Amino acid sequence: MTLLTDSEQQQVAAAITEVERETDAELVTVLAAASDDYSYIPLLWAGVIALLVPGTINYFTGSLGADWLLVVQWVTFIVLCLLFRFPGVGHHLVPRPVRYWRASNMARRQFLEQDLHHTQGGVGMLIFVSEAEHYVEILVDQGVADKVSDGVWQEIVGTFTNQVRSGDTLAGFLGCIESCGQHLREQLPATREKNELPNHLVLIPKRS
Repeated sequence: MTLLTDSEQQQVAAAITEVERETDAELVTVLAAASDDYSYIPLLWAGVIALLVPGTINYFTGSLGADWLLVVQWVTFIVLCLLFRFPGVGHHLVPRPVRYWRASNMARRQFLEQDLHHTQGGVGMLIFVSEAEHYVEILVDQGVADKVSDGVWQEIVGTFTNQVRSGDTLAGFLGCIESCGQHLREQLPATREKNELPNHLVLIPKRS
């Protein structure tokens, strides 16, 4: 799966470079295909449904005998496991709070892994997207948080999330970077030359 083409990635990198010329903030963008494979969720659903089958059969048809009920139970489990392996089916079995929790955890891991907490003056900013979950989050270090309130970022995140949901991830990134840049130019104007962190888009492909 190609998250963004090379040309689209270059557009994101160019947008970051342009913003960083006029602010002390250090922006890093991360795009993940998914924050988890959620393989355990379909298994749980298949197991629960298979456990309910014997009682359902007995209620509507009477007992088939323990041996036949066991066979039906195993067949049900296997068939559902195979069915739920299809991405279009299995994804809808994962509760939204679980998807967002996993995506939020990955965003925080990426903030640390990209060394955004080690910038001079605490001016690191992460723009994180997980496509499968339609999840967008902006995380900032203390130097940025002291200048710009969280509410500003939440409004930008809301717009970006709608674009990711509609499949327009590139335009979402470019618009988000520009919107963030407008606030950063005002509150954290450039006072020094710097480029502590890479400007390229960090891609995290889906686990096979």
